[in-house]
This record gives sequence, C-alpha cells and structure tokens, in this order.
Amino acid sequence: MADASSPAEASAQAAAPAYPLAGVTVLDLSHIYAGPYATFLMAMAGAEVIKIEPPGTGEHLRVRAGIGGAALPFAMLNGNKKSLSLDLKSDRGRELLLRMARGADVLVENFAPGVTERLGLGPAELRAVNPRLIYASSTGYGRSGPYRDYPAMDITVQAMSGIMSITGFPDSPPVKSGPALCDFFAGIHLYAGIATALYERERTGKGRLVEVSMQEAVYASLSSNLALYHGNGGKAPTRTGNRHGGLAESPYNVYPAKDGFIAIICNNNRHFHALLKAMDCEELRDDPRFADLKSRVAHMEEIDRLVGDWTRERTKGELVTLFLAHRVPHAPVRGLDEVVNDPHMHARGSLQRIDHPQFGRIVVQNSPIRFEDVPPMPLVPSSRLGEQNEAVLVDRFGLDPDEVEALRRDGVI
Repeated sequence: MADASSPAEASAQAAAPAYPLAGVTVLDLSHIYAGPYATFLMAMAGAEVIKIEPPGTGEHLRVRAGIGGAALPFAMLNGNKKSLSLDLKSDRGRELLLRMARGADVLVENFAPGVTERLGLGPAELRAVNPRLIYASSTGYGRSGPYRDYPAMDITVQAMSGIMSITGFPDSPPVKSGPALCDFFAGIHLYAGIATALYERERTGKGRLVEVSMQEAVYASLSSNLALYHGNGGKAPTRTGNRHGGLAESPYNVYPAKDGFIAIICNNNRHFHALLKAMDCEELRDDPRFADLKSRVAHMEEIDRLVGDWTRERTKGELVTLFLAHRVPHAPVRGLDEVVNDPHMHARGSLQRIDHPQFGRIVVQNSPIRFEDVPPMPLVPSSRLGEQNEAVLVDRFGLDPDEVEALRRDGVI
C-alpha cells in the first residue's frame, strides 16, 4: 500500500484519466512479439509494466538494432514500459525477481516450456511467494503434449498449423503469411487470458496460471478452409490464392486496375447487384449464371474474367469512387508507405509519429482497444536497457540505493 498522498497529489490523481488496468503491476520477462504485444496492450490500458531483460544485450529484438531497421519492432512493442536489467541466471537475480513478485499482479513470459522451472522461477515457485500472482505463459505448442518441446517461431508454427498450406496459389509452393500472424494471435489471446484471470481474482482473491499456445491461437482462423475440407469429405483443398478460402463466395478476389490492384467481395445478391450497377451491366441480373450465390460460385471463372476485364480499364481511385457511391465492398491494395501514412489511422490516433531517442522520427501504433471516457494512452518511447533500474528497484520495490549499486557492480543488473 502506497503512502498517503498530499492534497495536491490526490487532486492530480483524481483529475487523471482512470484507465481500466491502473494499479496493476506486470513483470514482463517476454521477448520478440507474442508476450511483448500482450504487455504493450496492458500498458496502454494503464498497467505499470516492468520489462525485465538480461544485462548487456537485453532481449532478442534489441540485438537486431544493427540490421537495417530490424530493431524498429522493439520500439513498436515496448513503449510505455519501464526497463529493468536483471540476470536471472544468477542467485541474486533470481532472489530479486522473487522479491519483486511479492508486490506484482502479473508475470508474463514466453520462454520454451521448462525454462523458468529450471531457474526456480516457475508458476509454483512464484505463486508460493504471492498466491494472488497471475502467471501468464505463451509457448509455440503448449506446456504439455507431444509437441511441447518443438522449437517454435512464427514461420514454424505457420507451417505446423496449416496456415502455410493454404496460402498462395494452387500451382505454386506453400507460402507463409506476410505478417507474423501466429505471434500476434498468441499475444492477443494472452492479453485476453490475463484480463480474464484478473477479473476472476477480484472475486476469489487467487491468481492462476494462464497458458496460450501459438498453434491453438490460430486454428479458428482456418474456418473457411476447414469448411471446404469437410465439404470435400476430408480431402485437403488446394490453395485458393486470393479467392475465398472455402470457395464459397464470388466475386471474391483481387482484380487488376490501371495502377495496381483492388479487392472486391460480394457475399449476397445486394452486393452483386450494386457491383453490376457500378459496372453499368445491370442486364446481367437476369443471367441465370449469376442469379444467386450458388450459381455465381459455380461460374467463378467467368465472373472473375468479367470483373477483371472491367477493372483493368480504370484506376484504383476511379474504382474506389464508383464503389463507395454504390456501396460495393472493396478496398484498394495498398503498399506499406500508404498504410504508414494512412490519414484515417492518424486522425483516430491509432498511428502516431513520435521522436524516438534511438530511431528518430518514427510511426508507432497505439492500442486498438478503446475505453470509454479516457483518451488513448499517450505514447512513451521504449526505454534504453536498464534505464529505470533505480526507479523500479528503489522507488517501486524499496531496495536501498547501496544495494542497487552493489547489484550493478556485480553485473546482476
């Protein structure tokens, strides 16, 4: 329990926005994407997130700093966190983490299964010192089962989960999805699990282990393709390119334009009739090949040829104007430069330009989760390794400054 605030401090606290996770302390041992994204979402919801990294090098993403812009993700995922350097392979480092765990609400890690147990810092040890602690763990394949100890990175889980087998075109080899889907699906589910456990703790007073597997987190996203698999009597479907994963909608594809490509989807008669009107081809409404969704799916090749021949004669801008006027579901295929400078996302504060001490002027994302009556959390640049060592250990957890100095001198922090 913190000391009583002065009247001025109390007034300032009363005036400050009340973010949902204010007062929650998170010890973040995670690295790369899955865990750091979950804890980033917690920080942007008001939690105090203390990122704990090995002294010297820090977490894996920091090591990429010399490889072009490869370290930018660290800045994207670790803003609004305090950085503490701590050697968990040392006895004093482990003792210090256990001491910190007594005053924390959540600990997050995404090491391989068994790593924290071998360090004496697994769920049982940590919850023995703090029964209210929520221990959150993200792994590739789970903490149990035949694949438990398989190495897991986003690309390997894309391969194992089936994502790669259904991505690409029928006459081409399997292709990984461009974004790191498995990592970030796991991070989102990890955040949800932690929030659920915090809610439960409000009623029971007890913490629990929360576990998320990357493989399990993405399975439901295969739903369209699984529908085609079951509809084929268990026969694996071919890759469908940019067509619907279940080949159950038409038009549903990416079509050429004069200056690029545009995605179009019509999943009911109203959408298709709007497209025909935009194309000035309303006479095709009476064509039996296109009478309903089932007929259109049966004549998918003809529809794609018809739509593609029409779109290729117009620019993306012309097509967008027409489709907006006729309410045809669509979107131009945009490059990263267009996305980074998206006026809509900048207007909403979803993307913001910040001056970062390491990377200069960069664009970073805010949390996509919005809470009523509070503005999006102001973005704070990611910290240098160990930048808040004193603030965390002395001010937050009550260590003596001389003890902190000894820990630094001995390489523990």
